[in-house]
Amino acid sequence: QVQLVESGGGLVQAGGSLRLSCAASGSIGSITHMGWRRQSPGKQRELVASITTGGSTNYADSVKGRFTISRGNAKNTLYLQMDNLKPEDTAVYSCNAVTLTGLYWGQGTQVTISS
Repeated sequence: QVQLVESGGGLVQAGGSLRLSCAASGSIGSITHMGWRRQSPGKQRELVASITTGGSTNYADSVKGRFTISRGNAKNTLYLQMDNLKPEDTAVYSCNAVTLTGLYWGQGTQVTISS
């Protein structure tokens, strides 16, 4: 079992920055990769970024060059640095962790970008 708790969401103006954090606990040694997904009203949840235990990253085209995913040295924290934010980035952002036996989600954190 893996537990995930996100933090760092909020309201910022377009062009601003936010840093999301996701604290993982439980069987973190079994995690193969982690990621961030977002969902805005009326839209399907979409991948934002993901990272493997080896450090390989993947980004949605819409956030490339603006967002950076990383893991803390202890591997129990996932970060998403979001720069040059746009109103279309407004969504609930959730982190997830994949293990050999399951997929786990955090509760999500609201990110709102004002124009």
